[in-house]
Amino acid sequence: MSETPTPNTDATGEGDGRQPRASASRRQDSSLRNMAEWVLVIVVAVSLSLIIKTYVVQAFKIPSASMETTLMVGDRVVVNKLSYRTHDVNRGDVVVFRRPPRAPSGPDEPAQLIKRVIGLPGDTVEARDGNVYIDGKRLDEPYLEEGTPTLGMDVPFKVPEGQIWVMGDNRLNSGDSRVFGSVDIDTIIGRAFFIIWPLGRITAL
Repeated sequence: MSETPTPNTDATGEGDGRQPRASASRRQDSSLRNMAEWVLVIVVAVSLSLIIKTYVVQAFKIPSASMETTLMVGDRVVVNKLSYRTHDVNRGDVVVFRRPPRAPSGPDEPAQLIKRVIGLPGDTVEARDGNVYIDGKRLDEPYLEEGTPTLGMDVPFKVPEGQIWVMGDNRLNSGDSRVFGSVDIDTIIGRAFFIIWPLGRITAL
């Protein structure tokens, strides 16, 4: 009488369980690889973000009314940090710079200020009858609200080399070079060139 052969449980993977363990191991390896890839992607993204923020562009929030109505409190602007590595500062630029030593300071005062460039190195800046004059010629300022006077400049000021004269567009409510004097060009962080927030105010500067 012949014996019925015993099924090869090893061949079907239903015996000692080695194949299921191998499948589980492969799934675990795949999960670890996916996790490592995501970690790498996140690290690269964060690194690129930090590099861009440090050397290329950065967003700044407007803290005061000194640039109204060009910039309103709470607006967010994008600042190009490479601008003045490729060209000189231009009159009319809106720039972000480190707070000058002579500017009023306090715990609630921002470390950076944003103003408009009015006087360039070597310019003589003055105000007469509420208007700004550069080297004796009246400066056209289309960015000001009509009828906005410029006061607080009783004596002409010659801007030293390596410095600029800055003012806010809200001339009656702006602590600027009329208060703290001219600003070192080396303290400029970058040129504000775009309003990105709020959505209804998105525009180039």
